Amino acid sequence: MIFQSLCRHAGIGANSYLLETADARVVLDAGMHPEHEGIEAIPHFEFLEDDSVDAIIVTHSHLDHVGTLPVFVQRHPRANVFLTPETSDLASAMLHNSVNVMQAKRVEHGITEYPLFDHRELDEITRTFEERGLERPFDLDPGGTIKATFHDAGHILGSVGVTIEAEGKRIFYTGDVNFEPSTLQKGALFPEEHVDVLIVETTRGAYQRPAGYDRKFEENEFAAAISRVLDRKGAVLVPVFAMGKTQEVLAMIHRFKQQGLIPRKTPVHIGGLSTKMTHIYDRHSETSRRLLPGFRFLKDMDIEGGGKKRRGPIPLHSGSIYALSSGMMTEKTVSNIFARNGILENKRNGLFFVGYADPETPGGRIKVASPGDKILLDPAFPEVPLRCEMRSFDFSGHSTREAIADHAVKLAPKKIFLVHGDDDAVAWFQQELTRRLPDSEVIVPEPGERHEI
Repeated sequence: MIFQSLCRHAGIGANSYLLETADARVVLDAGMHPEHEGIEAIPHFEFLEDDSVDAIIVTHSHLDHVGTLPVFVQRHPRANVFLTPETSDLASAMLHNSVNVMQAKRVEHGITEYPLFDHRELDEITRTFEERGLERPFDLDPGGTIKATFHDAGHILGSVGVTIEAEGKRIFYTGDVNFEPSTLQKGALFPEEHVDVLIVETTRGAYQRPAGYDRKFEENEFAAAISRVLDRKGAVLVPVFAMGKTQEVLAMIHRFKQQGLIPRKTPVHIGGLSTKMTHIYDRHSETSRRLLPGFRFLKDMDIEGGGKKRRGPIPLHSGSIYALSSGMMTEKTVSNIFARNGILENKRNGLFFVGYADPETPGGRIKVASPGDKILLDPAFPEVPLRCEMRSFDFSGHSTREAIADHAVKLAPKKIFLVHGDDDAVAWFQQELTRRLPDSEVIVPEPGERHEI
């Protein structure tokens, strides 16, 4: 059996990997790199002969794992696409939005390759999705020589890790994983028996969580920060990713109101893609493995902008909370526009980050800024001074490095492939797992390298 990384670049983004046996080929994920455009954002699908793959597994619906799925299917029309029902719905919505984004980039930036696929092609592809549930083995190839089982990864709605069995070997691919429960999402439920090969994410390898971190305490600190802004008649902006982080923040706000940590009648606004994704989360409220079973955001909370259609721009009012995308405050997104048009320069307001922001993005620049610094939010507009209260909270959807390393030790694999991490993150895992598993071969796969397993 062969493992090969199809990633175009090392680090996070455009995730895609090949498993090849004597009888079949399976691809794991088909991501789009968030920091590159056009061809550079696509995995090395050219490493594979066209129409030579039997199946592709999509572990979850973030674009760095599903963003180029239609491109893959164009080249491999016989390949069955396996994913959970939740990922099926979320991925369809994300990819349709991606078409719109690519069309805009073609016009604004002259990227002639865009869009890489259109809405019609996407509709045809999604109709062929093979939906599978958790903990139910299924065949990946027509001959039944490769079997797979999905396990809840605890990352976002529908996310999975996958056990693959073929040629007498067991391979486990984590996808993106979080072993800790959050406000809405239950922690990962992964098998702990021995595997021959582990393909493991390393996202937070360079980050050591402070001693004594407690999720409930962090949430209550977030509530206290919101309350202070509301007391001084300010507005709160929480930049969020439309899928996953929006719903986690809404679940926190619901608890804060129920427990009197913030006023029950505080208006909460969402908008754009976040609304569409929240509708999908609500659609699966009874069937998915999650906390708050049966709770539906748009029915059980009073949310402004919860309707499918909003007329006109979102109004900025004091005393309100705005959970708006994007989480990194990318130019032209609602959170960026809001920050530029009144949030950032008013000292009564609060800007609170609840997730990662790339240092090169507007959100990343704000995170390292000092009060009074001028921030370039959009090159088309003047810089804006940072006068509002700004804080960052640790509500990552990725597991700590220690928890992932502990799980790897339980599996005791013969080979470990370190993926989905920047160089310093991968280096920590390589050192840690080599020390704790001296009989395992720890490999950092370069794009295109073929490894016997």
